Amino acid sequence: MNTKDLAFEPLLSVSDRVRRREISPVELTQVMIDRIDEIDGTYMSYKVVLADRALERARRAEAEIMQGHWRGPLHGVPIAVKDLCYTTFAPTAGGTTMHTGFMADFNATVVDRLETAGAIILGKLKMTEGAYTSHHPEDPSPLNPWDPASWVGSSSTGSGVATSAALCYASLGSDTGGSIRFPSATCGLTGIKPTWGRVSRHGVFALADSLDHVGPMTRTAGDAGAVLGVIAGEDPNDPTALPDPVPDYLSELGNNIRGLTIGIDRRYTTEGIDPEVVAALAETEKVLAALGAKIRDVRFPDFAKLVSLWIPMCSVETAIAHLEHYPVRASEYGPDLKQLIDQGRSLSGLEVGTIMHERLKFCGGLASLFRDIDLVLVPAMPMPIPTLAQMASYGEDPSVLHGILRFTAPFDFSGSPTITMPNGIDKRGMPLAFQLVGRHVSEHVLVRAGHAYQSATDWHLKRPPELA
Repeated sequence: MNTKDLAFEPLLSVSDRVRRREISPVELTQVMIDRIDEIDGTYMSYKVVLADRALERARRAEAEIMQGHWRGPLHGVPIAVKDLCYTTFAPTAGGTTMHTGFMADFNATVVDRLETAGAIILGKLKMTEGAYTSHHPEDPSPLNPWDPASWVGSSSTGSGVATSAALCYASLGSDTGGSIRFPSATCGLTGIKPTWGRVSRHGVFALADSLDHVGPMTRTAGDAGAVLGVIAGEDPNDPTALPDPVPDYLSELGNNIRGLTIGIDRRYTTEGIDPEVVAALAETEKVLAALGAKIRDVRFPDFAKLVSLWIPMCSVETAIAHLEHYPVRASEYGPDLKQLIDQGRSLSGLEVGTIMHERLKFCGGLASLFRDIDLVLVPAMPMPIPTLAQMASYGEDPSVLHGILRFTAPFDFSGSPTITMPNGIDKRGMPLAFQLVGRHVSEHVLVRAGHAYQSATDWHLKRPPELA
């Protein structure tokens, strides 16, 4: 096998080869470092590359495995983390210039759990400023390996690009309004936004605490389950982390989905939606039905007003997250994040209370929907991936932004778990994607259903044309 094919192998595949000592963690790590050196100057996904440390950790993993001590599916596998996760061994900038050079005195819980599981952290991945919509003007944006002229999503841009370009076997992203799901969709990846609180946020820069989720971005549902199984679980350092036991997500991979009930609101998923997206979702429905799932027509709770309130809700919580630095260091902020914080600081208590009431009503309606179904099927985005020129032309048009958030923001408000996967290629040759949404703490069902779908299709195996 050549190094390119090795780099694009799913995480679980290379993990099994490492466990059986067919390939060494050092070899895998060197393959990734060489690829980063070769092509990431073009794609700009990494903020910090930790080549020497990664190789040292790989040698340690190799020695342990040779001695018969295998820690699990991440042991000896090179991955990377979004640069909002605190690390004592590399700076954490959070997409800002203000925090350049900031060295935390503790690791984020997710980082400690990855390293305890034996994962090799290659480096820190670029992200938008403060995890909002745009990169700081002084920080060049990563480029989509499927098409550098197309949107790569936000804010886990580096995570999407690096994983898609096979510059790591998995990455961590975060999602407040769609930032695991958008880059997964635009880069042909599989991403899990877990239930809110399923993964600790201790040591993770906040955008909006009650909306923020941390989760894996990978090439397959099984890979995502492997990473989630390591990072999920209660944390004494994060009182919002859920105490529910973490199941073995990989034990679900051999199970079929016969008997699962999947709900579809055809008005929600077709009205105002691009025909290519609608057609791909219809094909996805057929595959799931052929696999034995029961498809049921449902009525999704009213969502339009809630989506329009995402920016105000996010703005208030972002203003809270930045109290220490804003407005004292306002001159160091980029225009978009600055505008968001200013909006949050200007909102009244009545306005915030109105948002919370609308949120509670939606969450109650969604919980009722899940009494009779296991999953909801929706697109990841209402349109094929826009070009950068199209995104620039949209400007501040709120209707466009609300449209883009239509299938993501509601599930950040509700804290519902979702899995995003590719389900087609559009006429420009770019990935199309869909989501399955589950009840709270039902990630095991999402992994199972995602794996079943990917066992019957090959969209997740497609590579960016220039890198194929």
